[in-house]
Amino acid sequence: MNTYRRGWTLRRRVLALLAVVGVLLVGLAAAEAVVAAKNRAYTDTLLTRTGPLRVQGQEMLNALLDQETGVRGYAVSGNRADLAPYEQGVQQERDVAATIADLGRDYPAVAGALRTAQQQAADWRRTVAEPVITTTASSGTAAGQALITAQARQQFDEVRATVGDLQTAILTEREKGARDIERTGNMLVMLLIVAAVVVVLAGTLMLLSLERMVIRPLTGLAQQVREVAAGDYQHHIAGSGPPEFRRLADDVDVMRQKIAKDLAEVRAARENIEWVNSQLQKQAEELTRSNRDLEQFAYVASHDLQEPLRKVASFCQLLQRRYAGQLDERADQYIAFAVDGAQRMQRLINDLLAFSRIGRLTTGFVDVDLNKVMGDVASQTEPGRQYADAELTWGELPVIRGEEPLLTNLLVNLVSNSVKFRRPDVAPKVRVSARLVGDEWEVTCQDNGIGIEAEFADKIFVIFQRLHAKDAYPGTGIGLAIVKKIVEYHGGRVWVDTDQAEGTAIRFTLPARPEDVEAAKAAAEADAAVADGDTDAESPAATDDVTPDPVGETADGAARPTPVGRQPDGTQDEDPPGGPPGHGTTGGTKERVG
Repeated sequence: MNTYRRGWTLRRRVLALLAVVGVLLVGLAAAEAVVAAKNRAYTDTLLTRTGPLRVQGQEMLNALLDQETGVRGYAVSGNRADLAPYEQGVQQERDVAATIADLGRDYPAVAGALRTAQQQAADWRRTVAEPVITTTASSGTAAGQALITAQARQQFDEVRATVGDLQTAILTEREKGARDIERTGNMLVMLLIVAAVVVVLAGTLMLLSLERMVIRPLTGLAQQVREVAAGDYQHHIAGSGPPEFRRLADDVDVMRQKIAKDLAEVRAARENIEWVNSQLQKQAEELTRSNRDLEQFAYVASHDLQEPLRKVASFCQLLQRRYAGQLDERADQYIAFAVDGAQRMQRLINDLLAFSRIGRLTTGFVDVDLNKVMGDVASQTEPGRQYADAELTWGELPVIRGEEPLLTNLLVNLVSNSVKFRRPDVAPKVRVSARLVGDEWEVTCQDNGIGIEAEFADKIFVIFQRLHAKDAYPGTGIGLAIVKKIVEYHGGRVWVDTDQAEGTAIRFTLPARPEDVEAAKAAAEADAAVADGDTDAESPAATDDVTPDPVGETADGAARPTPVGRQPDGTQDEDPPGGPPGHGTTGGTKERVG
């Protein structure tokens, strides 16, 4: 305190202590800088050269594997498209070799191994790959496969072994750099320990000094601030201790006065906001009532229109049956127009009634097996599919929470649309499939019909929206609006996949049951655990043959494609437009009509 009275402020005392500590730390920092520079150089070498070299060595192996896979695939299929991995692998090998040569210019062992690997790879292409490609192109796949002998495989294994030697040379250089980093790192640790001891001693001295000149005055100031924070906004805050703290107390007191003034304004504003919220609540309630009244009006209006419309339709049909051919041709045409208009109006009203009932007349959500639903859909759409010679297939579908009648109506509308909007002289094929995406099931209804332009992808879900004349395709234009309303009622969304090259794919989501999501997560974790347990085994990229996953679920929980079904006569089905055939209601076979 005597030092403070002679003019030693808090800043001067702190600066004096820091100056002493700084001199000690500067010396340590100089030594650390020298060691750190070496460590950084070793680290840069590891990260920018030996590390990337190791990655490039693996890329070299992957490129060679792609070449070998492409050659074997072309020899089996004879399709030039199967040579794409080979050609890409050759280019990748050249790029990777150039990168390794650049990074390994200071490592003679790496450069020598690279030259050997390149030479053996070129020999393999000259003696095996290129003859197989030429022979397959000229003499067929059998001749090309005949050239892939055990000797050819052994020659490729030697190429792989040479690449392994290259990776070993790279790993040796990397381990050498790691040892250099470890040595300089240990030196840095020792220097840092010494610096830490200096800092601890300086900190202890500073704490003893600051206890008297900082902590006690701040504690008193904090106590006064807490009194203000507790609600005593009129309490005057007075400071003590160094001049800096007394000035801080004055600034806090000015802030207290400003807060007290702003608080009064905030209270007034809060009262105004509460009044506005009450008005918004009233408007929201009014809007809810208005929407309910509109739905009721649509239902009642449609219902009340049924009776007079039935009378008009009935009498028009009576006129058509009784006086057909007795009047002139124009009269028969007029009567036909009247009958057609009345019938179309009846269909519109019935569809409007069905649309208005969605979400209002509910039986409650239950577990619904979409496989069973698809069986009902197949039965309901059978007449239309017989007429069009249409084929309906579906994969293994999930169980979801929902209303079975609405979900049946949803899928009937989609399948019927796919059959209706078919291409001339092409037998319609409709495929329904599902996959788990996150916590939702994504269901797809895909066909090989006329398709939908991207610009109309959103318009088709608007009620009474038609993209074709009513004479071209029958219907009221409300089917997909009903689909959208049912999907949204179940908490999902629906859209058109505009990336399809042929036909139409309409996708919609439905919330998955928690147990299905948990099962998918458990399966993913199990797959990850199996993958972690195979770290000592050869990676898939380094094997010649990859065994496909068994039928079941993928890591994300989606159903894998099921095996191709067979008809009762034992013949194999053709793939539908949506992908490989899956399970129908007949034990895995397609549901085919016509």
